Amino acid sequence: MDIRLTIDGRPVDATLNDSPPARDFAELLPLTLELEDFHQAEKIVDLPRRLSTSGVPEGAAPKAGDLGYYAPWGQLVLYYRDVPYADGIVILGHLADDGDIGRLATASKVTVDVVR
Repeated sequence: MDIRLTIDGRPVDATLNDSPPARDFAELLPLTLELEDFHQAEKIVDLPRRLSTSGVPEGAAPKAGDLGYYAPWGQLVLYYRDVPYADGIVILGHLADDGDIGRLATASKVTVDVVR
């Protein structure tokens, strides 16, 4: 599923995978969220509710440009650097253009919506 992130007023396209948590996340859209930096590698924000993690691996090693869900904290995570494997991480999708990854590093607000 194609989605659009508007990061500090600038559009960035992304694609969600077909996993149960990604479909569950899509049901929450549209969302406008205030982002926090975490470990100078990712932006995090609490979601309005927890996502289903049915049928997904126990963890992942996200790459820059991945959109993820950190199940233990119920957070959406936007990765702008590669991160080592950790339990509880679920990859939801990826930015369509890796050239947009740099925008994540300075982002403070994001709106996420489905592209129709």
